[in-house]
Amino acid sequence: MPLFPAAPLPRAVLSARAAFWLQASVVVVLMAASSAPTPLYPVYQQMWGFPPVVLTVIFAAYVLALLAALLTVGSLSSHLGRRPVLLAALGVEIVSMAVFFTAGGPAALIVARVLQGLATGAAIGALGAYLIELEPAVRPGLGTVLNGAGPAFGLAGGAVASSLVVATAPGAVHLIYFVLLAVLVLQVIATALGPETAGRQPGALASLKPRVSFPPATRRSAVWMMPAAAATWSLGGLILSLGPSLVRSMAGPDAVVLTGLLVAALTGTGGIVTLLLGGMRPTRALGLGMAVLLGGLAATLVALSTGSVGLYFAATVVAGAGFGAGFLGVLGTLIPQADPSQRAGLLSAIYVVSYLANSVPAVAAGALAGRFGLVPTALGYTGMVMALALFVLVGLAVRTRAATPGQ
Repeated sequence: MPLFPAAPLPRAVLSARAAFWLQASVVVVLMAASSAPTPLYPVYQQMWGFPPVVLTVIFAAYVLALLAALLTVGSLSSHLGRRPVLLAALGVEIVSMAVFFTAGGPAALIVARVLQGLATGAAIGALGAYLIELEPAVRPGLGTVLNGAGPAFGLAGGAVASSLVVATAPGAVHLIYFVLLAVLVLQVIATALGPETAGRQPGALASLKPRVSFPPATRRSAVWMMPAAAATWSLGGLILSLGPSLVRSMAGPDAVVLTGLLVAALTGTGGIVTLLLGGMRPTRALGLGMAVLLGGLAATLVALSTGSVGLYFAATVVAGAGFGAGFLGVLGTLIPQADPSQRAGLLSAIYVVSYLANSVPAVAAGALAGRFGLVPTALGYTGMVMALALFVLVGLAVRTRAATPGQ
């Protein structure tokens, strides 16, 4: 007898249309919460006097916890339902905001980031699948678009809002967490009133076994798609890890707002481009994204070599456009190939690869920067991302040529 027998879906207070936009806002807020601490790290370091290596530990704590959640509970919502998993994840996120708000030292920051990573990792797959299942009430395909654009807008908004708080009220560094906590509480209440789109199915305990699984129908495409995800997300890791330090080295230590704006230049541009290109054929979006990404990264090399802050921001905006188009191409190609019951697991697998690309090179770069210098490390990092983007472009060209009759 199955542990969780199939049951009729509960009735909802919110319509599917209202629930769709609610969950789109949850994606944005979760990602905003994840980027909000980034501009505050130099402030915390000045307040509490901890060494730079602690910043690496804080960064790694979030990513490791997130990956652990993706590997274990990433598919759980396909067995228990979307709402129960989301409500639990949002509850843990609220606790993490409370820990941030009351933090009095680096140990509390590590605890808060671990909780936040667990919450975000548990929510990603369920949220992505939930949006796609609710999208018929709004517009077919919009769920996939917002799966790409929502995180980008959230990362941009959280970093900018946090940096503005630091610039205008240095003594109120915890204010951003209080605001996010209040919004999350409202979202928990509203999520509880929304419809359920996935009934309970057997296999919940078995789904907790750590694994990264691409459904068989997606594996052939994933081989050449995932390097594109790695290229875009590893660029995000560069901006989130070395970006603030690079800006301060070029513009001066008081350029607090610029650190948040740099994150927005990448992720905000990526979100806007994702919305604009939502109707484009996925492979075309992928090719366009990788080509634009290469152009932005080439300009980044020049900016870092000359120490030009203006050019660095302009290059990041261009690269952000490539980020948005490229990741949209990945999602738009892979998600339609999976059955509805496999979507949460597929999204979790995509994000496992993406966050590994976001974190492992960034942590390595943080260690190398102390030995070789900040700018040389950033130049090498940029070159690595360019190589990935070029690999995807060449692979796309070969596949296109092979599929063209008469070639």
